Amino acid sequence: MAKQYDVLFRLLLLGDSGVGKTCLLCRFTDNEFHPSHISTIGVDFKMKTLVIDGIKVRIQIWDTAGQERYQTITKQYYRRAQGIFLVYDITSERSFQHIMKWASDVDEYAPNKVQKILVGNKADEENRRQVATEQGSKLAKAYGMDFFETSAFTNQNITETFTRLAEQVLAVHKKDVDLLQSSLTGELNLAALEEEEGLCDHMSADQTNACWC
Repeated sequence: MAKQYDVLFRLLLLGDSGVGKTCLLCRFTDNEFHPSHISTIGVDFKMKTLVIDGIKVRIQIWDTAGQERYQTITKQYYRRAQGIFLVYDITSERSFQHIMKWASDVDEYAPNKVQKILVGNKADEENRRQVATEQGSKLAKAYGMDFFETSAFTNQNITETFTRLAEQVLAVHKKDVDLLQSSLTGELNLAALEEEEGLCDHMSADQTNACWC
């Protein structure tokens, strides 16, 4: 059976309740949009495999609840995440202001090498916009993050955003991935050599004498 993926990374969606984290996740993994859904309670996750630079990257994406009363649940996932999406709703100035608190939690609880991307969701609701694109771009620059405005409704920048974070995580862990692949290749080569030697051991004397090697 062919190996389904080469490496597994865990990504985390963070942001206030109602910013559209679940919609982003469902659009990316299932290409579905559900305008009416019950707010996530606790955490949920979905999986998807991407091929990046010839490497099969399996990403496990965790969707957190977002409500302050659930933040203690999500903190235990920070330290296991390799990449984090900080999501706000462009129609909610409040959710944008809270990004600084979410970013502070990430700095406190997440690993040093964790990669982050700022996401301004619901870009299709331009008539209700409260957060200018320039504000998001400026905040992302201040934190050293990439920035995307997305829409789960229109599928705007969904694949690009998730793929970009996966690429960043892979780049940071590329040395570890290369070592792993070298180890696996070595094991395969050793197995092939042992199999070849085993065949030679079972050759008859006449066959051995006739061998040109």
